[in-house]
Amino acid sequence: MPSLPALPANVTRIVQILVLLGLVALLWHAADGAAALDLLQTASPSWLILAVVLLTLQTLLSAQRWRVTAAQLGLSLPLGDAIREYYLAQVINQSLPGGVIGDAGRAVRARKAAGLLISSQAVIFERLAGQIGLFCVLGIGLALTLVVPVGFDWPVWVIGPLATTFSVLIALPFAVALTMRLIPTETHPIKTTVRSFVCAVAARGVVGQQIALSLATAICNIAAFACCAAAIGVPLPLLVVATLVPLILFAMVIPLSISGWGLREGAAVLLFPVIGATASEGLAASVAFGIAFMLTVLPGLILTWLRPLAPVPEQP
Repeated sequence: MPSLPALPANVTRIVQILVLLGLVALLWHAADGAAALDLLQTASPSWLILAVVLLTLQTLLSAQRWRVTAAQLGLSLPLGDAIREYYLAQVINQSLPGGVIGDAGRAVRARKAAGLLISSQAVIFERLAGQIGLFCVLGIGLALTLVVPVGFDWPVWVIGPLATTFSVLIALPFAVALTMRLIPTETHPIKTTVRSFVCAVAARGVVGQQIALSLATAICNIAAFACCAAAIGVPLPLLVVATLVPLILFAMVIPLSISGWGLREGAAVLLFPVIGATASEGLAASVAFGIAFMLTVLPGLILTWLRPLAPVPEQP
């Protein structure tokens, strides 16, 4: 049976834009967009500034994590270039559908230093390490809720997907180990990729740095969202921040809109009522977070204007 042809890139972008517009219209109607707008107009500037500071720190730590990951693969990135490239990637990801085009650009511009395969692996492994850090914070938060009362009960529609996701994640290392043993060829792409990932993220000399950087970036991201919620008058308890916010932020990973807009707000509208807040408060907090992140990436435009892009120089 012949396979279906892939959609052209421009059609995919149009679909993503339509999804975003549809989500915006739906959320405005379902979550009382006018009330959310009123909350945004009275938001505390000091809390929003703190959110921007935390997101800026996250960007700097993420750039350092990229340097650490790349160095393990034989790709040397100067700190200034890594920060500038990371900012530029964020600018592009905020501007175009999919949320990964900027990261692909990072890999392409660094390819001359060690080849496209190595540069691509460095970017992918770095982003994956960041997601693992966010999952770890979520896991720790959920574990604590088993012994510390949080004042609300998780609905079944949240518990089911969470249990399934964590079961898969727990089983994944064993599945990878079994696959490695069953593949006889040492040069098989799966084996070489897994070894590269272990070398870049989990090797003895680097695992401590990766854990510290990934947890720090996750905490900065989560705390920034909590600051945006506090800015509109919805302070979140610590355990709520550690469990609810990661679930909202994970919605941004789905490549169906521009930079997670609409999907993140939809998750906030669904989850905020679980803790006794309103859907409009969830919508306002998520929009405030999106605005704070847009302000955070502005230095990327300035840095690019001051120093035009140049590929990383080839290593001797």
